[in-house]
Amino acid sequence: MPRMTVNERPVEFDLDPDMPLLYALREAANLTGTKSCGGGDCVGACMVLVDGTALRSCRITIAEAEGRFVTTIEGLSRDRSHPVQQALVAEQAVQCGYCTPGIVMAAAALLQRNVAPSKREIEAAITNLCRCGVYPRLVEAIQRAGRVIQRGESISAAPAPGISAADAAATVPALGSGSQPDSGS
Repeated sequence: MPRMTVNERPVEFDLDPDMPLLYALREAANLTGTKSCGGGDCVGACMVLVDGTALRSCRITIAEAEGRFVTTIEGLSRDRSHPVQQALVAEQAVQCGYCTPGIVMAAAALLQRNVAPSKREIEAAITNLCRCGVYPRLVEAIQRAGRVIQRGESISAAPAPGISAADAAATVPALGSGSQPDSGS
């Protein structure tokens, strides 16, 4: 049974080791912020951080993720306070939102390596496809997030999510503090 750390919590998946990490995260761990991008025709919506590197979770098995640290969009920031999330909202670089988690994860990984990336570096690192076409604002948003990380700029906070983490945990048992849902037996 593959074991790994997901969003700073130890996890053991009693699943086929050849299962893509994407499906283990979405279906078994109920971390649905990582989006399914369509059976190998990957557009980057499934991006997660694995040991700090942005990887497409549809292209890595849970066996390959064993012993590694996985961060999903839920683990990056529960309250949308990460500078990339704040900058995307401030620069209006979010449209339908389907590709947004993958873009945020890829941008966060880039900014961990380089807080002042050039336009060319951003375009090389953010290979995610966005059907809404946020690309013109995306570069500025990522550069702005870098300035926030460097404390050269601040952003007024984006609105908080519509549901508190406690309410989400009550509604979605997988987000709880380790308690298992009642099986009714």
